[in-house]
Amino acid sequence: MTISIRSATPDDLPLIADLIRALAEYEKLAHEVRFDDAVLGTKLFGDRPYAEVIIGQVDGTAQGFALFFHNFSTFEGRPGIYLEDLFVRPEARGSGLGKALLARLAALAVERDCARLEWSVLDWNEPAIGFYKKLGARLMDEWTVMRVDGAALERLGAEAGKSA
Repeated sequence: MTISIRSATPDDLPLIADLIRALAEYEKLAHEVRFDDAVLGTKLFGDRPYAEVIIGQVDGTAQGFALFFHNFSTFEGRPGIYLEDLFVRPEARGSGLGKALLARLAALAVERDCARLEWSVLDWNEPAIGFYKKLGARLMDEWTVMRVDGAALERLGAEAGKSA
């Protein structure tokens, strides 16, 4: 069995969209998937890419992906890599592909002088949590993820014009 990791190209957009949908199914969040393929392509591969994708292959067949972007640590004064999504198709789990994807992201973080590599994991996903801990990741129990989206985001954004 041969595992390889490569950077995604615009030609991979249908594959990336398929993998995102497969991830959403696995996480029981398919109802949350609302992206438009063309817009996703522009955001990943346009003039100002907002994220990057690496594709994981087993014996030449794409079996997983990682979508990530840079964040910044004010305390470290250096960038970090935030892993938005990592997914390996069920038939390739246990092959070492997930570890290879994370190892490639860690190598990129080191190459790019990043202070850290971080991500979120659903608290019910015990297999993933155990896998991540074996790789040396630690839970950040003292932090709670916050989010503003949808109508609340629109309302909050409208406040910017009122205070100017």
